[in-house]
This record gives sequence, C-alpha cells and structure tokens, in this order.
Amino acid sequence: MNLQLLQTRLAYTFRDAGLLQQALTHRSHSSLHNERLEFLGDSILNCVVASILYERFSHLDEGDLSRLRANLVKQQSLFEIATRLELSQFLRLGEGELKSGGFRRPSILADTLEALLGAIFLDAGFDAARDVIRAFYIPLLDTVDPRTLGKDAKTLLQEFLQSRKISLPTYNVIATHGAAHSQEFEIECLVPKLGIQVFGRGGSRRAGEQAAARLALETAEQALRKTPAAGRKAKPRAAQLKLAGIATIQGDEAADAPLAVPTKQA
Repeated sequence: MNLQLLQTRLAYTFRDAGLLQQALTHRSHSSLHNERLEFLGDSILNCVVASILYERFSHLDEGDLSRLRANLVKQQSLFEIATRLELSQFLRLGEGELKSGGFRRPSILADTLEALLGAIFLDAGFDAARDVIRAFYIPLLDTVDPRTLGKDAKTLLQEFLQSRKISLPTYNVIATHGAAHSQEFEIECLVPKLGIQVFGRGGSRRAGEQAAARLALETAEQALRKTPAAGRKAKPRAAQLKLAGIATIQGDEAADAPLAVPTKQA
C-alpha cells in the first residue's frame, strides 16, 4: 500500500503516520478505527464549505447557502471526491468487508474521506485541513451554477415550467417490472402544452419520476430553444418533442441526485 501516493493526491504529507493509518482503518479491521476521526472531519468539512460559500456567493440568502452546503457535503459528493482520489485502494478493511466489496461502498469511502480530514486537523491544525478541503471544492464551484446545484430533476422541471407559466407535469405509472423484492417502475411524464411525453425507470416510483423528469426537462429546454423569436407564436409539434429513450435511476439515493449542473456562461 503506497501511502505516499495518497498523500501526493491530497497535497498533504502527514507528520504522524499513525494518524493516516487510523483514518484509513474501518471498524471491521481493528479496534483503533476511524469513526472518531470521521466525526471530527465532518464538523471541519461543514465549517470550511460554509466559509467558502459565504465568501463566493454574497448574493445568496441563508436558505440557498444551506442547500448548496448540504449538496456539497452529502455522501454522494464525498464519494465522488474519494473516487477521484482512488481512495478505495488505501482502505484497511476486515475480511468480511473485503469479501462483500466494502472498498466500493459509497458510505465507507465518504466516511474515510471525512476521517482523513479529521486526521489532517489533528496532525497540523485547522489551516492545513482547510487548504485540502478548498482544493477539493474550489475547482468544482468555478464550474457550477449555484441556482441549480443540489436541486433534483423534478424540482428543476417544476421551476422551469412555472417561470414560463406552463402547467406542471403529470406523472403516471405505466408498468412495473421484476419480482416483488426488486421491482422496477416505469413512469410517464407529460407536459401537454409542449407536447412532451417521456418515460423514466427506477427502483422505486420516486426514482422513476426523477428519471422521467430529467428527460422532460432536457426535452423542454431543447423545444424552447427552437421556438421562434419572441412575439411570433408557434405551437411545438408534439411528434418532434417526444423522446424515444428511457432514462433509468436506481434507488432513492440516486433519486436525490441533482441534475447535471450547467456550466456558467461567460
């Protein structure tokens, strides 16, 4: 296990190698595990991300800042950072977790990342932990639109339609597939005024609705971009706006995932 490689990716070298080892140790491995470090790292992460957002988005109110922070520090976001670091190859897991694929589990990877932040704090203080966290998040925040970050597809579709005085979409269960313990729901999303009819699939009704909403929003944006200039009325042709493909989202965790965030325009 090449821990120097991990430290290079973090752009931080530990003075106390034991803290690094502990941060990477899951409770299934030994009694000296990383859960207390995770608790500490979680608090530091929230503080630093809140500070970054406060500095960068002076026009946002408390509610929007809280939404952004929640999205940036949630398990899926931390899992994505851990994946970029290839953190799975450095985990210290017990035999049972290794056999069950614990090194791929988002919760374990996210928790380990927080534990690393806690370990950096103990090793060198708050400023060192802050610098590592800023390196994770500043590049991301340079490319996202804070108005949409953290909002799921159904919310974005609703806001998109309301801003244009278009009636809200309707969702219908078209079919269910699979055995009772592993059902997949096929959901139809309709936006009659734009002639949109799309379908989504998911491991729950909610996930299927999110998948359908994602396609509906993409289709609505495409349709309105093709609409003639303001002042000239033209009804969209339904046949052009119906999407043949079917989006799939598995599970409620995925259903909460935000829509791909558009890059801010220069």
